[in-house]
Amino acid sequence: MKKRVTGIGGIFFKVKDPSKTKDWYQTHLGLNTDAFGATFQWRQYENSNKKGFTQWSPMKDDTTYFKPSEKEFMINYRVENLVELVQELKAEGVTILDEIEDTEYGKFVHILDPDGHSIELWEAVDEVYNEMTKGKTTK
Repeated sequence: MKKRVTGIGGIFFKVKDPSKTKDWYQTHLGLNTDAFGATFQWRQYENSNKKGFTQWSPMKDDTTYFKPSEKEFMINYRVENLVELVQELKAEGVTILDEIEDTEYGKFVHILDPDGHSIELWEAVDEVYNEMTKGKTTK
C-alpha cells in the first residue's frame, strides 16, 4: 500500500450550543457556516485542478457520534483505498469500530487509537462533495 493518510478531512468537537458556536465563528472569524459547520476548500497537491475539502463541525456535547470514545473531539483523516487500509489495520491489531459505510461522497470507517480517541477515516469522492457544498465553502 503506497499511502495511508493523505490529509485531514475534518475536525469534529463537542460544544454546549453548536448554533451559537457556529454564529460566533462566522461573525468573528469569517467562517462560512451551515447546518454542519464549515467546509474548507483547497486544491489537491498531486493535481491542482482537483478540489479537496476539510470539514469543521461543532457538535452537541451529548453526541454519541464519537462513541465509544468519551473525548471532546474526533479527527477525520482522508485516506486512499479504505478497503485495503482496513485490511492492513486489522492485521496490525488496530480496533475497527464499525463496518465501512459507502456513501455517494465517500467511504467511512471508525477506528480507535491507543489513547481511546475515535478516528474517522474517509476515502473522499470530492466531485460529489463539491456538488453538495454548492460552492458555500470557506476558502
